[in-house]
Amino acid sequence: MNIGEFYQSLQGKTVAVCGIGRNNTPVILQLLSHGISVIACDKHTREELGETAEKLASAGATLQLGEQYLDTLDAQLILRTPGMKPYLPPFQKAREEGKTVTSEMELFFDLCPAPIYAVTGSDGKTTTTTVIAGLLEAAKKTVHLGGNIGRALLPIIENVESHHAAVVELSSFQLTMMEQSPHVAVVTNVAPNHLDWHTDMQEYIDAKKNLVAHQRPQDRAVLNADNEITASFADSCVGEVWYFSRKHPVKRGTYLGEDGILYGTDGVTTVPILPACEIRIPGVHNIENFLAAFAAVWGEVPVEIMADYARTFSGVPHRSELVRERDGVRWYNDSIGSSPSRTIAGLRSFDRKVILIAGGYDKHIPYDPLGPVAKDTVKTAILLGATANAIETAIRAVSDLPIIRVADMAEAVKTAEKEAKSGDIVFMSPASASFDMYTNFEERGDHFKRLVLEL
Repeated sequence: MNIGEFYQSLQGKTVAVCGIGRNNTPVILQLLSHGISVIACDKHTREELGETAEKLASAGATLQLGEQYLDTLDAQLILRTPGMKPYLPPFQKAREEGKTVTSEMELFFDLCPAPIYAVTGSDGKTTTTTVIAGLLEAAKKTVHLGGNIGRALLPIIENVESHHAAVVELSSFQLTMMEQSPHVAVVTNVAPNHLDWHTDMQEYIDAKKNLVAHQRPQDRAVLNADNEITASFADSCVGEVWYFSRKHPVKRGTYLGEDGILYGTDGVTTVPILPACEIRIPGVHNIENFLAAFAAVWGEVPVEIMADYARTFSGVPHRSELVRERDGVRWYNDSIGSSPSRTIAGLRSFDRKVILIAGGYDKHIPYDPLGPVAKDTVKTAILLGATANAIETAIRAVSDLPIIRVADMAEAVKTAEKEAKSGDIVFMSPASASFDMYTNFEERGDHFKRLVLEL
C-alpha cells in the first residue's frame, strides 16, 4: 500500500492518536489535512496542553483528555505514542474488538518506499544514526532522518521516493511488539536500561531483538561482536550478518586493528579506512559508533568519504559536548548519559580523572558497574537527584573518593566551579534519566550549558 491508498482507506473512518506529544502532533495534523476524522487522546488537561490543544482543536481534532482518556477508543485505527505500553488493557480490548493498534513508526515502515536504515541500542544509537545519515548524504543520497532522534517521519512520507534513504533511530519502546524490520538494522549494544518501563530485562532484550527478527534474506544486520547479548542476535537473523568490533578482526564487517587502524571487509577483501586517532570526536565508544556506521553503509559509501567524514564530524549536542574552557577548566555536557553504561563510556574517554556531576531519575537499573570505573576515572563526584544514593553506594563499595551531595543542577555547577582547578575537567554525565527534574535530557543539558556559560 502506498500513502495515497492509505489515506483513501481511512476515508469515513476514525483514527485515535493516543499521546499528544512532539512527534504525534504533526501526525494528527497530517491526518486531518487529508479529511480523516481524528480523536486526539492525552492524559493532560486542555489547560496543561495549552497552545497544542487549541491548535489541534482548531484543525478539527476531537480532544479526549484527562485521566480517563483511554476509557473509550471509538476508532478503527489506534496509534499509540512510543512511551505507552502496547499491552495496556485498553489496547488489548481494542485488539479483541478487531481494531488495529499500531504506531506512527510502524505505519512509516509499512508505507515507506525507500530503503530503511535503523539503529537501536542501549548507548550510542543517536551518534551512530547521525553518522549513517551523514555518510549517505556525503555520498549524494537524499536522506530522511527521524524516529527517536526527535522527528516523526510519517508526516513527510509524501516526500520520500524509492531512490532516497530513510535513517531511523528506534528505542526499545518503539520496538516492543514491532513486527517490521529495516533493510539495514544496526544494534550498537545492549545493557540494562529502562527497567522502570519494561517488565524485566528479557523483555527489554526481546524489544531490541525485534529490529532484526523480521528481516528478509537480502537484508543486513550489523551487530556488536564485543557485546554478548547483541552478538547472540545473530541466531535470529535471516539476512546477512555483519559485525563490528573494537577488540578483534571480524569475518565480515568492520574492526579496529592492533595497529590502531579501522578496517572494513566484505568477507573477501579487507580495506583500511583510517587511523582511529584521526576520528575527530574523542572516546573509544565513538570508535565503536563509527565502526557500526561504516558497516551499515559498506558498499554504498566509498571508503574515502567514510574517512573524510570521520575526520570532520564534530559530534551531536549533549554527547560529551565541550561547553567552554574557563580558567583552564574544561566543562563537558553529556546529558545523554542516562544509564551507567553510557556514563562509563564517557568517563573512559578522558586522559585524566574528572569532576563528575551525576544523578537523576531512577529507572531501576543497577549502578554497581559504575563504582570501579569511578574509582579509576573520577576525582570528585557531585551527586543529585533520586539516584544519588545508589550512585554513592556503588562508589563507596570500592573507593573513598570525595562525594558531595547537592540539591539541583545550579548548586552542582557552583560546587564544581569551587572544586575545579586549572587543568581539570568537569563532566556532567548523570548515569540517570532526567524526569525527576526535567522534561527530557535535552532540557537538562541546555540548563547545564546555560549555567556554565553564565559563570
